[in-house]
Amino acid sequence: MQGTGYTMKSSAFDMPRKLLFIVNPNAGKKISEKVIQTIRKELPVDIYYQIVVWKDKDHFEEITSLLKTQGYTDAIAVGGDGTVNQVAKTILNTNIALGIVPIGSGNGLARSLGISMDIELAIKQIVLGLNSRIDCGIVNGTPFFCTSGIGFDAHIGHLFATSQKRGLQSYVKITISELFKYRAKEYILHFNGQEIKRKAFLITVANAGQYGNDFYIAPEAKISDGLFHVVILKPFSVLKVFGILIKILRRRAHLSSSIETYTTDRLTITRKGFDTIHFDGEPKEETDEVVFENKPSFLSVIVGENFKPSI
Repeated sequence: MQGTGYTMKSSAFDMPRKLLFIVNPNAGKKISEKVIQTIRKELPVDIYYQIVVWKDKDHFEEITSLLKTQGYTDAIAVGGDGTVNQVAKTILNTNIALGIVPIGSGNGLARSLGISMDIELAIKQIVLGLNSRIDCGIVNGTPFFCTSGIGFDAHIGHLFATSQKRGLQSYVKITISELFKYRAKEYILHFNGQEIKRKAFLITVANAGQYGNDFYIAPEAKISDGLFHVVILKPFSVLKVFGILIKILRRRAHLSSSIETYTTDRLTITRKGFDTIHFDGEPKEETDEVVFENKPSFLSVIVGENFKPSI
């Protein structure tokens, strides 16, 4: 499809598509069964597909082997952001396309790619097979696709990961309870040949514009332009909280007086001692030096009809 920035995944001149659906049952047995039934209903007979249920971390080694040895053209992640991240990093820098059937709470990458939140429509988009390539972020060797960062959002990610309750409601409850307890920290940032020192509530490195749930921390970020948008949220008073949230929800965060934004393809942040970072919401303990690198066009993806790649 010339001039659109994406192509059809297959044509009469390409090899036939071969899809591997990777289902995470942690989304709930009823949801998983519904998705599997819908896949079987919606997939046309001329597309070969296989469905595997991802049981645990050890089982994913078998899934990786299937992807790499059986000639699959598409790896379809059926789950939330954690499932998508796991599948995506397995096929980085290959011609295998990532597809997503979003059944998580945030669905950040799916939303950024224009994938429908309706299961049946998302599967129809996979069948259509519009294909593009997007950038991948690397933070201290770990891939991410939407956002990574340090500070408050990483702190919340850690608490949410250790919580007994999942879902958006639990995430919001934890965020509200910690919002006025958390204290900004000192950071040194190196990028584009300069050094800046900031006291920050959080620093988000955005490959895509949003965390998930259309919560846009970097509304001007584009997922295929080879650049990060580095968002620094400065310490703020209680009176400013709702104003900041409203701007984020209206995709105007970059216009807030409490936020600084920079663009770069590489960034190093130093801080005092070990602390938590997050990559697409998943928390991880890291050293005092955190390095972010942008890898342009590193992942092939199936996108929705309204996705606008950077050309």
